[in-house]
Amino acid sequence: MATSKTTDAVAAPVFERSYDTEALAANRRRRRNKARAKKLGLHLILLGLLFVMLYPVIWMVFSSLRPENEIFADLGLIPDTWTLQNYITGWNLFGDKTFGVFFVNSFIICALAIIGNLVACSMAAYAFARLNFRFKWFWFALMLGTIMLPIHAQLIPQYVFFLKIGWVNTILPLVVPKFLATDAFFIFLMVQFMRSLPRELEEAATIDGATYWQRYWRIILPLTMPALATTAVFTFINTYNDFFGQLIYLTEIDKMTVPVALRLFLDPSGGTSSYGGMFAMVLVSIGPVLGFFLASQRLLVRGIATTGFK
Repeated sequence: MATSKTTDAVAAPVFERSYDTEALAANRRRRRNKARAKKLGLHLILLGLLFVMLYPVIWMVFSSLRPENEIFADLGLIPDTWTLQNYITGWNLFGDKTFGVFFVNSFIICALAIIGNLVACSMAAYAFARLNFRFKWFWFALMLGTIMLPIHAQLIPQYVFFLKIGWVNTILPLVVPKFLATDAFFIFLMVQFMRSLPRELEEAATIDGATYWQRYWRIILPLTMPALATTAVFTFINTYNDFFGQLIYLTEIDKMTVPVALRLFLDPSGGTSSYGGMFAMVLVSIGPVLGFFLASQRLLVRGIATTGFK
């Protein structure tokens, strides 16, 4: 009898510990399932928002692949008839001039703008970040103040000036200012990056007899590569997508760029407009920007992250 009581007394705690373990495991499973359901619901909401944001692009893709007379017909999102005629029409809409002419014009302006910003803005940033001269902080503050100046306040004086020197209907008003360090944002970006570089590198080069130009070209510029890549990417995107400036200064079809040429597909007088060709060329024009961004994404993220590291 005593042995039976002893066995029951020993078995009770073991049973209680086993019950507690199973209860804890069940609670963990419930929490894990609840967390999974919450994460799944969050992902579904994000996918829904992504679809809402991408729906115009998806609609444009399908519209470029359906006949012109079915684009605005209530036939649903997926085309009943698939065709590539819109791409052929859009590419050859301007007779003897294909849409590739506008791509060439855009790429020339973008390349010159990138070179100008990289050279001029990096030199100005080096002066503000490393050199000492009178009224340095005044000129730096004045440079930053130009960021807050609306472009509409500059438009008329600039246009009158370029018109008097005969630069209207050329690419010079779109390119030459880039070589004069007019983009204050990129100067500020490089200044912040250069200030984070150790001064000991330049001091060692000075002891070795390096000049200002040699220190800038051989030491500072290679170390500023992430900021230079960021400047190049943003300059390309901003210049390639610029519509207003190119519309003001470029008037002949031979010199127009992609954003201005896309406007030519629509007839503002109410005549015939080629919506299918416009949608097709819009999708084609997205390719260079997307490809340039993806190719330089690593350097772009690194440049933005390290610029604010200090």
